[in-house]
Amino acid sequence: MEAGAHGGTSVYGGARAGFWRRFAAAFIDGIFVGIASGILRAILGTGAGSALGIVVSVVYFTAFVGAERGQTLGQMALGIRVLGLDNGASIGYGRAFLRWLVSIVSAIVILLGYLWMLWDKEKQCWHDKAANDVVVPVRAYPLR
Repeated sequence: MEAGAHGGTSVYGGARAGFWRRFAAAFIDGIFVGIASGILRAILGTGAGSALGIVVSVVYFTAFVGAERGQTLGQMALGIRVLGLDNGASIGYGRAFLRWLVSIVSAIVILLGYLWMLWDKEKQCWHDKAANDVVVPVRAYPLR
């Protein structure tokens, strides 16, 4: 592997996390965010609780994916992480927020944005493409 900008590692053509590992990680994350949102709706009512639940989702995915590890709790459990395709390093909080935002679009269009990875050469979903990232196995790109 060749060194990339910012001290990362080139991830072009490298190992990628498969569909079912990503699905399972997203399912686990959905449980965590869903429980938190459900509690907020129960305490604050549907309107305010739902709005705050969206904030929880934004913060959860942006903070975990944008951090140096590039992993949500679900991704940690499944041994995968998000890296910048351009530099093999963390994508940072701005790109992580963009990734979260486009993931909503990926879901709205009959999940086509998520299924896109099944035929994409870099195994990227729409939100990965928007944030210029890839999801990789930790064993292939270990945490430093």
